[in-house]
Amino acid sequence: MNSIIKTIVLTLAIGVLGAMLIVPSDASAETMTWKVKSNYKYKVQVALYSQTRRHEWPGSGEAYDVNDFADHDYSINCNNGEKICLGAWATGNSSKYWGVGFQDRYGCKGCCYVCGGGPLPRQVLN
Repeated sequence: MNSIIKTIVLTLAIGVLGAMLIVPSDASAETMTWKVKSNYKYKVQVALYSQTRRHEWPGSGEAYDVNDFADHDYSINCNNGEKICLGAWATGNSSKYWGVGFQDRYGCKGCCYVCGGGPLPRQVLN
């Protein structure tokens, strides 16, 4: 009987140790602040799109409204190492766009940055 108990205890110990080895670590959360200024003559809308997972900010098909020529800061929570791209478009006219545009439809140069990679340059929409 003693050997059966030893076998059960050993089996349980190995199972617990094995489970501890395969538990994935959580991705570390970061805050990323985007600075956006529009010089465009009409109102624009802005959204941020993850290229790493299916996620966007502000989310739920919404966009940030830029209705003036002031600087606007948008802070988002993202995963360290996640690639995020700016998409902007003229309100009511998504054919006039900056970055990846409305619904992340286009490619871009200089509109994507890595979460946790340090301060971002100001994005100016001309």
